[in-house]
Amino acid sequence: MLVNIGFGNIVSLSRIVAIVNPGSSPMKRLKDEAKARGKLIDATEGRKTRSIIITDSDHVILSALQVETILQRINEFNKEEHGDL
Repeated sequence: MLVNIGFGNIVSLSRIVAIVNPGSSPMKRLKDEAKARGKLIDATEGRKTRSIIITDSDHVILSALQVETILQRINEFNKEEHGDL
């Protein structure tokens, strides 16, 4: 399953470990460390970062969509795929 994280950028749902808000100091540090390791992917298209997606490959993806919006897209897929639970 692929999930749209904004502006035509897509991530494999099975690779996502966490989707977090970017505001805290630990998340800013995580972003900086990923950039230093070459594992940062900026999918914001120059917009404000509203969520950070962490993958099982240790990549950190920046998205301009809010955590709730991405979660809603995942839930919509699950409803289509598995019916109303």
